[in-house]
Amino acid sequence: MTSTPARTAAPDLASLIGRSAEVVHRVGDKDAATNWGNDLPVLATPVLLWLSEIAAMKVIDPAVTDQDMTVGLAHDSAHLAPTPVGEEVTVSATLTAVEGRKLVFDVEARDPAATVLSGRHTRAVIDRARFTAKLAPRLGTADRSA
Repeated sequence: MTSTPARTAAPDLASLIGRSAEVVHRVGDKDAATNWGNDLPVLATPVLLWLSEIAAMKVIDPAVTDQDMTVGLAHDSAHLAPTPVGEEVTVSATLTAVEGRKLVFDVEARDPAATVLSGRHTRAVIDRARFTAKLAPRLGTADRSA
């Protein structure tokens, strides 16, 4: 008879409401919109959104167990101003709500000249093993002998 390890209770993420984290990033050539089909040497919107996800993950990282992970569900953000390559951007995320396993963050980014991003990002806490098991066949890593 085999047994599976007991699953620990989900972390009390609601206790983290109001907590914030920052990511400071110097915009490099690899971050530029020129890599995304645009001809301007400025921070690309997809990179800025990813930085806001990283900031959000930093907020809750200490409370997410090894059995769980978070995934991005939604962005509702406005990219308000360009940040040229070479400048530094500071991206912040603040946990504002916990709705079951959904986490809602206010996100903002500033460079030396302006607020460049303002909005909301939603993440979900999911079971890591279940997610990776569902993903494995799509990656070609599943045990095909079963």
